[in-house]
Amino acid sequence: MSIILTEAEAKALLQKVLSYSKADECEVNLLGEERGNLRYARNEVSTSGSLINQNLQVQSAFGKKVGVATIDEFDDASLEKVVRRSEELARLAPENPEYVGMLGPQQYLKSNGFFESTAKVDPAARAEAVAKSLQLTRESGSNAKLTAAGFLDDRRGYTAMMNSKGLFAYYPDTNVNFSLTVRTEDGKGSGYVTRGYSDFAKLDTADATKVAIQKCVGSVGARALEPGKYTVILEPTAGAVLLENIFFSMDARSADEGRSFLSKPGGKTKLGEKIVDERVTIYSDPTNPDLPASPWSGDGRPQEKVNWIDKGVVKNLAYSRFWAQKKGVKAVPFPNNVIMAGGTQSLDEMIKSTQRGILVTKLWYIRSVDPQTLLLTGLTRDGTFYIENGQIKYPVKNFRFNESPVIMLNNLEALGKPERVVSTESDNNYLIPPMKIREFTFTSLSDAV
Repeated sequence: MSIILTEAEAKALLQKVLSYSKADECEVNLLGEERGNLRYARNEVSTSGSLINQNLQVQSAFGKKVGVATIDEFDDASLEKVVRRSEELARLAPENPEYVGMLGPQQYLKSNGFFESTAKVDPAARAEAVAKSLQLTRESGSNAKLTAAGFLDDRRGYTAMMNSKGLFAYYPDTNVNFSLTVRTEDGKGSGYVTRGYSDFAKLDTADATKVAIQKCVGSVGARALEPGKYTVILEPTAGAVLLENIFFSMDARSADEGRSFLSKPGGKTKLGEKIVDERVTIYSDPTNPDLPASPWSGDGRPQEKVNWIDKGVVKNLAYSRFWAQKKGVKAVPFPNNVIMAGGTQSLDEMIKSTQRGILVTKLWYIRSVDPQTLLLTGLTRDGTFYIENGQIKYPVKNFRFNESPVIMLNNLEALGKPERVVSTESDNNYLIPPMKIREFTFTSLSDAV
């Protein structure tokens, strides 16, 4: 059996598994994927790897007693065995007071996240893409040798689910992520770039490598600036690791229970309130062609286009089905993709409009300081530059920062064109614009490049 099943094959397999069920309710989730990667360091390939994964998860319920079992063997005896195991665990389990039962058949949006260009990537295609990057770093650096360390990872696969109430969902998808750090031989200059696509044909490793090389060479001879509050331009790679702390926190229950930056005294929330600049709109849409995503959530609920923050106002929060029933509202699942609307300016135009500021390529090692204000700390890395009178004047030493993305989005000066970006903290892909922010707080210097 092929690891990547068609919709018809997945449906037939899930029907077979459900036929073994004796529980009140049964849900089966199926995943199959093939991944390949190529890693390189010091201008040489170091590892080439592949992964093949197929597993099946069965959830059985007797009333509110629920049990889950998984398996990666697919002969008939094994399939029946995993169903029996889930039923055995369900009978042993205490009642789950928050279990709300399974959904019936649903209607899903059409989303195209599967591209043949990515699905057919093989070791030769990976080697060719990486060779284009290595050629540039090996040949660059007239004054100092440059060394590259990068990682190319591609995936093709699918997820499917079916339950005893007639729900069936299937979604195939592909993805490729590329990241690269280029350094001078003496370690005093460093540049970084990352790219993520569903369609491998869009990945230009040579173009990405040129960006990392430019930042690496440009970061040599960094000068120290006094820590303090500065106007900053955050490239999408830098902005994503801050913004995703907002994305991850749009949970209604946490807000209702006073555990969130969206909480208010007295058990109230900031739903319907303006919390950031009116130019900020954050939404999800599984059908977005630049960031396609599964049109169904993990429990089978349909994913729709949802405005989470619209013109600065909190419009929606994510509700589990249990919490939605308790509150008497619509159950809105957490999104499978997140997009922040932007402006029309290019990064160069944003720099030209800046009298005095700092361009930040990457933020790293992000840690929470205060969850209820989303105050975060972390470090700049791999290309930090001083801007004066609309031009990049010179590289500066890296900073530690203390900043909340909520405060940051209230100090917004300009937004650029959204770009697909890979978070260096979570590996999630987002569509994020570059942002110009005033009074961004740098608290100390960092000697690392």
